[in-house]
Amino acid sequence: MKTNLYILLVAILVCQFSACKTSNESDTELPTTQDDKLSARYAKLLAYPVDSLSFPRSYSFDNNSIKKVPPKDWTSGFFPGNFWLLHQLTGDDAYKEKAMAWTDYMENEKFNNRTHDMGFKIYSSYGNGYKETNRSDYKDIILKSAQTLSTRFNENVGCIRSWDFNRDIWEFPVIIDNMMNLELLFEATQLSGDSTYHHLAVTHANTTLENHFRDDGSSYHVVVYDTINGNVLDKVTHQGIHDDSVWARGQAWGIYGYTMTYRYTKNPAYLARAESSAQFFINHEKLRDDGIPYWDFLDPAIPNAPRDVSAAAIMASALLELTSFTQDNTYATYSRKIITTLTSDEYLLTAEETAPFILNHSTGNWPKNDEID
Repeated sequence: MKTNLYILLVAILVCQFSACKTSNESDTELPTTQDDKLSARYAKLLAYPVDSLSFPRSYSFDNNSIKKVPPKDWTSGFFPGNFWLLHQLTGDDAYKEKAMAWTDYMENEKFNNRTHDMGFKIYSSYGNGYKETNRSDYKDIILKSAQTLSTRFNENVGCIRSWDFNRDIWEFPVIIDNMMNLELLFEATQLSGDSTYHHLAVTHANTTLENHFRDDGSSYHVVVYDTINGNVLDKVTHQGIHDDSVWARGQAWGIYGYTMTYRYTKNPAYLARAESSAQFFINHEKLRDDGIPYWDFLDPAIPNAPRDVSAAAIMASALLELTSFTQDNTYATYSRKIITTLTSDEYLLTAEETAPFILNHSTGNWPKNDEID
């Protein structure tokens, strides 16, 4: 099944319109023809009808169908998040109107205590919306969502619980993805003055720092803990090819996550973690020449394995921020390589494609044969 997965592509939009700069390098500029192609893609986002139960998640070329999800899905916040960023970067109120309409449908998720994905959902939507509008109701929803997410924190483990399924196998699973949701907690402290959220985020980051990474800078996907004594029971994967593999999207989230936690804390251990993991990623012998990783760095099918542009987009964003902290233009150079690649004809969907998506060649869940390429 050939699909276009829509995951965190806002990273590309930010760099596209804001001409990101780092020391000793000029602004990133793209040919006008590519800008026109991007504008055509954004028009497809605007044309998609607002529907509370039909957040667009992916598209299958095989049967010309859009996978639609309700607000509870972990990807739901990305669609309104893109509209908020497009408004920020273009000033076009058409994007703001769509952003507000889609964001409104997310509100009840502030009570959803059955998921760790609160940051993905609420901070992508209401978080970006608050930056644009300063609306007090948006702020209240962000704070309530942070409070809800905090109920999943276990003091003995020192982490926020990720998933609730597979309880007969995993006593207390924590996935590397969870680092992304800490931004909601850090922001909640800044918005409320309540340091509890900041403390929980730091504790989770420290526990993950200790247990989730290998000596070479790669990360495990899932670490399972004992809820009584906090000991590590197992280190496995759920979306990688095997327990000791390196799932590309998870590796990217770890890099983004520790770059972000450094932003809020200035803890040098977080910066060192982000750099070590970034070096593993960008220098890996199996990384494609165009900078786009295969879905798992250790898939034996490489070079005939699926790619994952979502992992690349996450890296593009993370490495631009990492450059600002390190002044190492190696990271900015690779980020620009990704941006150039993803705005090429091979990855950017054509103007004729009506589906409300931007990029091609992502991998959702390879072990389940779901949303491949």
